[in-house]
Amino acid sequence: MGVSVPPCLGQLDIRKTVVGLAMGAGAIYLLYKAIRAGIKCQPPLCSNSPICIARECSGPGERALPQEAPAPEASSVGGPKGLAIERERHGRDSGELRRLLNSLECKQDEYAKSMILHSITRCVYLLEAEASACSTDDIVLVGSMLDDKDNSVKIQALNTLKAFSGIRKFRLKIQEHSIKVLELISTIWDSELHVAGLRLLNNLPLPDFVHPQLRRVMPALMEILQSDYILAQVQAARLLSYLAQKNDLLYDLLNCQVHSNFLNLFQSTQPGGLLFEVLVFAERLSEGQNSPHYRAVKWHYNEQSLHEALFGDESRLADRLLTLVIHPEEEVQIQACKVIVSLQCPQDVGVRPSSCQPSHSYFNNGE
Repeated sequence: MGVSVPPCLGQLDIRKTVVGLAMGAGAIYLLYKAIRAGIKCQPPLCSNSPICIARECSGPGERALPQEAPAPEASSVGGPKGLAIERERHGRDSGELRRLLNSLECKQDEYAKSMILHSITRCVYLLEAEASACSTDDIVLVGSMLDDKDNSVKIQALNTLKAFSGIRKFRLKIQEHSIKVLELISTIWDSELHVAGLRLLNNLPLPDFVHPQLRRVMPALMEILQSDYILAQVQAARLLSYLAQKNDLLYDLLNCQVHSNFLNLFQSTQPGGLLFEVLVFAERLSEGQNSPHYRAVKWHYNEQSLHEALFGDESRLADRLLTLVIHPEEEVQIQACKVIVSLQCPQDVGVRPSSCQPSHSYFNNGE
């Protein structure tokens, strides 16, 4: 038996259905608009502001295009042709490095300068042709950042000069900043600055006119060597090994004051890389003091000197060397043996191994 529905109730159900469908469609439409707006809401195209320029050169595949540049076509290797490194590969100048250097000439805050210098460093390594096309004026500009009051800017400037020092034609110009770099290292106690400055110096042939300044900063270099920051210690040891080969600096180096626990640097628990460098340093010192030229003079050393710590009558260097002969790392073993040989055989009799006599009591009694 059928049930009749009053006309008013039927119309009410139809209206509810229509309203429900309309509300659902509206919600879907609003959701669509929100998703579409999110997709379209990309970061604005990069402007010519210093920070945007710095970000553009942050690495292959990461830079944004300037507003006036059209979207690049896809290249055959799967990346956009507009990338700086891709342009260089095809022999085209991207202009990235020049734009960064130009922006550095403008007045910027410390954060912007630091970012720009960091990006210049990366571009120098990645864009070899553009870096080689730079001028010595660009080196002077980067070098002027060493006078900035902010240490982070100094550090980035040192890293940039280090990058440019890999290009032969800039080395002489960068050498002119050596004295300033030594001054920074010796007057500012900042481990990252020490690492950046020493890496730069170790990548340059230091001219003779720098020797007086090197003599003055020896105590600071020795303090860095005895600090607890491994990267700085390794770089300091490398520079000191270089100084140990200079006849006019050797005595000042050997007479430099060190801590009473200096020989802790030769403990087998030290990182292998650091051990290797301090052993090279000890070998250079031993060779230097055993040379006929140096032995022709009777030198006097203070009680806390590097000479007394390594080669004095009460030094325990021999014990440390013997433990390093069985070190797990082969290069440390070999270098420890080289130091032992240099201690046993002065250079003037080194041509006749059979006549080598102990130059010190370290290895007497069959040791």
